[in-house]
Amino acid sequence: VSDLRTSTLPRSLDLSHSMFDLRSPPHRFMKRYDSVSSVPSSTSSRKDSHGSNRSLDTITLSGDERDFGRLNVKLCYVPSVEQIWITVLHCQGLSWPSSCGENPRVYVKGILTLPKPVQFKSSAKEGCNDIEFMETFVFAIKLQSVQTVRLVFKIQTQTPRKRTIGECSLSLRELSSEESSHWLDISPPSK
Repeated sequence: VSDLRTSTLPRSLDLSHSMFDLRSPPHRFMKRYDSVSSVPSSTSSRKDSHGSNRSLDTITLSGDERDFGRLNVKLCYVPSVEQIWITVLHCQGLSWPSSCGENPRVYVKGILTLPKPVQFKSSAKEGCNDIEFMETFVFAIKLQSVQTVRLVFKIQTQTPRKRTIGECSLSLRELSSEESSHWLDISPPSK
């Protein structure tokens, strides 16, 4: 580690030659260590969260930032019978990896994140840009319990093999007897 108060650097450094420019090789007073092995890491790339090397000076759209589509759902709570009604309407603009094939069978798996999770899933439909599900799921749960949890949706393929291609979620804090419609942005599945 260098003491930056000492005058070891020339006075007229611009950013492209300074130690803060991650594209230039490490200087004699700066070493970077991999947090796992304490071995100096490579100078131009680090492993990203997906385990692939990505150059630090080319931060571009990696594919994770692309549009994965949106899921439309409706929610309603019926206090007289303590039931939550969840209607999965449709997926719009859905995209999936080419490894899933041209038109995989796609379904939506829902999870209410209670201490004992409640799970449900739609029927599988042929994958396309706009998949209509129009399926309602009803569960008897106390309002106080359901308002403290999230409703997670996993968009999954059935063929050629079971695989999560995207997910989205919403809080049920604002759940009420008024039916509400929600458009949820689908993001890549968490690892």
